[in-house]
Amino acid sequence: MVAAKKGLGLIEQVVEDDDSAAMEDLVGRRVIPILVLDDGQPMLESWDIVDYLDGLGKPVLTGPERPEIATLTDQLLAITPSLTMPRYPLLPLPEFRTVAARDHFLVRKRAAYPDMAQLRAQTRSFLAQLAPVLDSLDGMIVDPNAINGTFSRDDVRILPLLRSVAVVEGLQFPPRVQEYFETMMETLGYQPLPRI
Repeated sequence: MVAAKKGLGLIEQVVEDDDSAAMEDLVGRRVIPILVLDDGQPMLESWDIVDYLDGLGKPVLTGPERPEIATLTDQLLAITPSLTMPRYPLLPLPEFRTVAARDHFLVRKRAAYPDMAQLRAQTRSFLAQLAPVLDSLDGMIVDPNAINGTFSRDDVRILPLLRSVAVVEGLQFPPRVQEYFETMMETLGYQPLPRI
């Protein structure tokens, strides 16, 4: 998001889910994202990467952060994986380009999500749990161009969660959340993923 907002030309390399060696050879363990700097050194930890990119040239993360957004992020994270994890392997994502990569994901996630079909069958229940959290978010959005009025780390917290859960067929965002989501996706040049 920060790179897109600043117009930085990052080169993206997609690692298929079954290619753990690509990550392990680079940093010694399976982890994403990894930012490889111009000198070849890898950088880990998402917030470190965000801060590094924002420090290149004029910062764009200049808006305030609100503790209630962090709390709401935790509430979203308590619900959304049950909706998104069983849908990811059904999406046309490049990290699942092959059957082996898709199956690798399913095996890796089996301990935490033993029955993906059962989770999908509980979609209505999870959406009902999610609705009041999204309603709370709806009341917190100051501007469709930035959750707090000026682009901030809170946008980096919230938009990826909205983008991931937007793949759920039947989900309806409240009006201000929908406007924020559409505005930010367009501003950053992100394409929505299909709904399943």
